[in-house]
Amino acid sequence: MEGGKEGIMTSAIRRVVRFAAVAALAGASTAATGASVELDFAAERGAIRPLHGVNNAPVRPSGGGQAEFKNAGIPYMRTHDTAGAWGGGHYVDIPNVFPDFDADENDPASYDFAFTDGYLRQVVNAGCRIFYRLGVTIENNWKVKAYNIHPPKDFAKWARICEHVVRHYNEGWANGFKWNIEYWEIWNEPENPPMWTGTKEQFFELYRVAARHLKAKFPNIKVGGYAGCGFYAVDDHSEAMKKNAFYQGFVTWFEDFCKYVRAPETEAPLDFFSWHLYVGQKWPVDRIAVHADYVRRTLDAAGLRGTESIFNEWNVFRGPAADQFDTIKTHVGAANVAAAFCVMQNAPIDKAMYYDALPTRSYCGLFFFPSKRTTPCYEAFRAWNELAKLGKAAGAKASDEGLYAAAAKGDAGKAFLIANTSGRDASVAVSGTGGGKFALYVIDAANAKLAMCGEVGEGGTARVPAEGFVLGLSGPSLPGAAPAAVDNRSVNGLQAR
Repeated sequence: MEGGKEGIMTSAIRRVVRFAAVAALAGASTAATGASVELDFAAERGAIRPLHGVNNAPVRPSGGGQAEFKNAGIPYMRTHDTAGAWGGGHYVDIPNVFPDFDADENDPASYDFAFTDGYLRQVVNAGCRIFYRLGVTIENNWKVKAYNIHPPKDFAKWARICEHVVRHYNEGWANGFKWNIEYWEIWNEPENPPMWTGTKEQFFELYRVAARHLKAKFPNIKVGGYAGCGFYAVDDHSEAMKKNAFYQGFVTWFEDFCKYVRAPETEAPLDFFSWHLYVGQKWPVDRIAVHADYVRRTLDAAGLRGTESIFNEWNVFRGPAADQFDTIKTHVGAANVAAAFCVMQNAPIDKAMYYDALPTRSYCGLFFFPSKRTTPCYEAFRAWNELAKLGKAAGAKASDEGLYAAAAKGDAGKAFLIANTSGRDASVAVSGTGGGKFALYVIDAANAKLAMCGEVGEGGTARVPAEGFVLGLSGPSLPGAAPAAVDNRSVNGLQAR
């Protein structure tokens, strides 16, 4: 990765260590601060990566489209915990699309794709690619009774069922589609009791059987997993964490899994490893980079250098715990999501998917409920999409703690994003613009939608509000509100059907 990974990680670790002190200072003052962001549009920093993916979407199986996804250019939607408890009864999960495990897995009549088809069709028609999780929805009340989180009674048959799900969506089998879904994820958080009642060894075997089978049948798809819970023990050195065998076990699972899929007797394909992190109140968003570095180093050390690192469940929580699910929908949530995008762009992360975009879920930051109107947090996804559309990453460096920056360039123009997660307004001197003016758009306590707030040129100053962000555009103009209806134009290389 360009830009010096060791330097990036050292900076991220320093930010993590200093976060508590900086947060205390930020809370003590609302005065504007002098700060700077150095842009370098001559620099080549690789591609702007598809970091603004999400888990789930508004459930609209009968039609209505996903205009909000199209407007924000959401690149991927992961299908985990779809439609609520037990996958809404009829969506995505293997027990939902194949209700009778004793049925003939080769018979199309054994499958029930109806609601999953309707749901996914709206997403695909919005230009969003599907990241399909093969498995089950979390059962948070598993201690009352566990239904679908037990190990399948026949691993080979489970793999063949998954094969037919792939055929349905990629080859048109059983009145299906040819959507060329690339990413197929085996299970989710098996080290978490509400997701898996079996042993570590049983899950490793299920993964080996399923991954080998799917890659043998479909060499061009990408198969991976296992959507690990996260590696909180890697950088939390508190005594409580040291004594917490549950969280320590997340690290053990991952490292043992890497050895397992590489051992000659149990070798299995791992095109991507997926993992999670929820950034809590006492941690800065820089924690994402620390964990991403740990994942990349562990994969590389195991000889899995070609395995993608996919960060496909994440969120950032701020303020009192009692208010955190409300706060993620506000300008505070928006600022921290924008900051997280900037951090991820400079970390060894190939793709990312925020949790969650199902309006009825507490973790959903993109929609209000029950109105289902988009939130200020949604605007951070729109903003990152403006960088992603340009394609190429440029240089961007923020001077102060609590400030985060990214920049992009392309044939259509240039753009930058500056997020301020501190409690103080920042007066930011902008340099390295390469000439010309940038129109500025802001999200803050007074602006719930991206609103033009001025312009800036070389050597100028931009006000980046406390717990807000600013998007700068030179060349492209910011698209308007989401269209009322889905049209047939190609988006993200996909054609509506």
